[in-house]
Amino acid sequence: MRETIATNARAAAWRFVLQRGSAAVLALCVVVHVATMIYAVRHGLTADAIVARMHATAAWPTFYLVFVAAAAVHAPLGVRTVVDEWLGLRGRAVDAALVCFAFLLLGAGSYAVHVLAG
Repeated sequence: MRETIATNARAAAWRFVLQRGSAAVLALCVVVHVATMIYAVRHGLTADAIVARMHATAAWPTFYLVFVAAAAVHAPLGVRTVVDEWLGLRGRAVDAALVCFAFLLLGAGSYAVHVLAG
C-alpha cells in the first residue's frame, strides 16, 4: 500500500514537471513562430517563399520538431487532467489512451514537418 502511494505521488510529480516544462518550451516556440511569421509578412514573403526557406536549412525543421514534441507531451497531460476532474476517469486505460493520443500528435506533427521541409 505504501509503495503504491509513493509510486502514485512520484508519477504525479513527474506529470507536473513534464506539463510545466513542455509549457515553457511551447511558450518559447510560439513566440519564435509568431515573430517569424510577422517578419515574413512584413517583408512580403509568400507561403511558397516561407516553405522554400524551410528546405534551405535543417534549423527550421528541427525547431518545428521540438515544437511538435512539446505539444505531444503537453496536450495529453492537460487532457488527462480534464478527463480526471470532469469525468472522474482514472486508471491504466485512460493513461494508455492518452499515450496513444500523444503518439498520434507526434506522428501527425512530424509528418507535417517532413512534408513542409521535404
